Amino acid sequence: MSRRNRLIAPSRLPVKDLVAEALAGILQRPARSALTCLGTVLGVGTFVAILGLTATAGSQIDSRFSMLTATEVTVEDVGGDKPELAPLSFPADADNRVQRLGGVVAGGVLWPVKVPDGSVRAAPVGGSTGGDQTQVVAASAGGLVAAGPRLTQGRIFDAWHDTSGQQVAVLGAGLADRLGIATLETRPAVYIGDKPFLVIGIIDDVERRTDLLSAVIVPRGAAAKLWGDPSGERAKMLIATEVGAAKQIAEEAALALDPFHPQNFKVVPPPDPKDLRSGVTSDLNQLFLLLAGICLVIGSVGIANTTLVAVLERTGEIGLRRALGAKSRHITAQFLAESASLGLFGGVIGTSLGVLTVLAVVLVREWTPVIDPATVMAAPAIGLATGLVAGLYPAWRAARIQPAEALRR
Repeated sequence: MSRRNRLIAPSRLPVKDLVAEALAGILQRPARSALTCLGTVLGVGTFVAILGLTATAGSQIDSRFSMLTATEVTVEDVGGDKPELAPLSFPADADNRVQRLGGVVAGGVLWPVKVPDGSVRAAPVGGSTGGDQTQVVAASAGGLVAAGPRLTQGRIFDAWHDTSGQQVAVLGAGLADRLGIATLETRPAVYIGDKPFLVIGIIDDVERRTDLLSAVIVPRGAAAKLWGDPSGERAKMLIATEVGAAKQIAEEAALALDPFHPQNFKVVPPPDPKDLRSGVTSDLNQLFLLLAGICLVIGSVGIANTTLVAVLERTGEIGLRRALGAKSRHITAQFLAESASLGLFGGVIGTSLGVLTVLAVVLVREWTPVIDPATVMAAPAIGLATGLVAGLYPAWRAARIQPAEALRR
């Protein structure tokens, strides 16, 4: 080898120069680069926001489940071997029997009432709501307390109303509006069929049994006296417990209600909150991660299209670089670096927007944010990978351009 050939240094493209060239190519057309990043921003932002919101919602489900559903036990009246002979298995003092169990906050019996003339109307004036629209529910005093009603006016009935068969009623706020009852100061009443009931309370929310919000709730004693024991749908007992006591109460409730015939009752303990959380978060993840994937595909197509257009526009530049000694792999690396940088920028911006979205939602809802650090760290890498994959074909096209052909254009 001659001395002259030994002095010719091989062509190299240092990483520093590669990054500088990629940034120069991106900043040369800032508007186009920003629009190209948009798809990746949306995809990565959706990815981070969905994982953060589902994790946060899952945490809230656990908390709410522990306070409500995990403190709820339902006892169904199945009537034993011959239910047709025992329309009501709950004893008259069912509330007191379960109240004596340790850990019970409140408990009582409820059943839907079948009224011969099922119309419900206000008195002295007011239109009928129709028997097919208005449910009448018989409830013991403890059953109504266990539902956790929130009163807007008046009060709920107590054990005295129940045991003495007083014809009083509690209405849901929506039903009260439909009946034209806006205040209890005038001592309004409702007629259930031809039986008058004095309205003593209006509720607008319940912790359990949301069907009560659209029903007329009357004492168990009055319902049994006027219309008899349940017919059709059987009675159930709702028990509200302290946190951690539900499982034990579920094991003891049937024996406490009837030590001689516990088979007359089917006790339904609260479901496992972990199963509910995993089911809810799994459904949300599958749905919204699909949307995030679609956004990423759109973003990658945008990057590929823009990079390919850049290759065609910069054919002369590519030819000049090749003529000055740049090799095919250098051209490939340059355009891959540009597309990867676009993907990385989109990933970083999308990650930031996703985290901000989660924080905005939890501030509005007054939740505790739950964001996995692995998600935040992986999201920019997903954007980078998207840019790399999108830039493969344009970079390959750029590397195949011959110097002589490029310089003639």
